[in-house]
Amino acid sequence: MKAQDVAIDVSQVRNLPLFRQMEPAALARLMARATPRRVAQGGLVFEQGAEAVAFYLLLHGRLKVTQVTPDGQQVMVRVVHPGDLFGFARALARPDYPGTARAAVESIVVGWPMADWDAVVENNPRLAINAMQTIGQRLDEAHTRLREMSTQEVERRVAHAVLRLAEKAGRIEAAGTRIDFPITRQDIAEMTGTTLHTVSRLLSSWESQGLVEGGRQKLTVVDAEGLARIADPED
Repeated sequence: MKAQDVAIDVSQVRNLPLFRQMEPAALARLMARATPRRVAQGGLVFEQGAEAVAFYLLLHGRLKVTQVTPDGQQVMVRVVHPGDLFGFARALARPDYPGTARAAVESIVVGWPMADWDAVVENNPRLAINAMQTIGQRLDEAHTRLREMSTQEVERRVAHAVLRLAEKAGRIEAAGTRIDFPITRQDIAEMTGTTLHTVSRLLSSWESQGLVEGGRQKLTVVDAEGLARIADPED
């Protein structure tokens, strides 16, 4: 489905951590340059290798960001959560998008021309600091995943990935903490550098132990403490 335009009021972004310390007049000027749009579930925000013409804020929904490696393997590199800046290729000194961002559920994104990036960070020091912190957090997350893949058994890696998803995108329900967007076993396999067969085997085992509940593109953490003991058995 084609992305659709949608009206956004400044008050909808004012309380996001990214903009909380911006002066109202500065935020109003920033939002005057913004182009909000609604992206249907499965719709593309941008594609890997495409010219980076805009950077974005996710206002509502969830996005999955994937990369295709030179040998043709697809890897899910991150999930974009509400309030996250993403697609700021200029800050990474590259002219194209390094990955593909696709809506996991119906989402609302706000975009600005990439040519505005320099002026935005120069005129909004707090936003610049927040953007740098975002880049730092993503580097830290990438280093953590690399360390896990290099040093940890696959069961621990998968447990860490599921716990992080539950922490970032969890919704408390009667059965436990449900990851609030469609997540497949293949997604988890790509995030943890393992195979679909291995993830399916682990999740089935955890279901039988009462640690998680599965379903079609659904996952609920029932026993977070039990899963944490698998992720970090020495703690």
